[in-house]
Amino acid sequence: MAGYSATKQDHAMRLRRVEGQIRGLQRMVEDDKYCIDILTQVSAATSALKAFSLSLLEDHLAHCVAEAARKGGPEADAKVKEATDAIARLVRS
Repeated sequence: MAGYSATKQDHAMRLRRVEGQIRGLQRMVEDDKYCIDILTQVSAATSALKAFSLSLLEDHLAHCVAEAARKGGPEADAKVKEATDAIARLVRS
């Protein structure tokens, strides 16, 4: 079971909202909207994706990493490394 199963509907709703924002950006470009207005909406979509990422990461830490930590051993070390790598990717983006 995925760590986000309990909040799957919330995650799906967030992603649909982001999808709508991206479609709005496409329309703005097609309609030759002002560059700064488009950039403002890009910032909003980026923030929404970051919020989604953080929520998913929180679920992963609370479920997958915590469960592996309870079991201990190499699996726990691997899950912590995996989460650390994911956090590093998010910070760089």
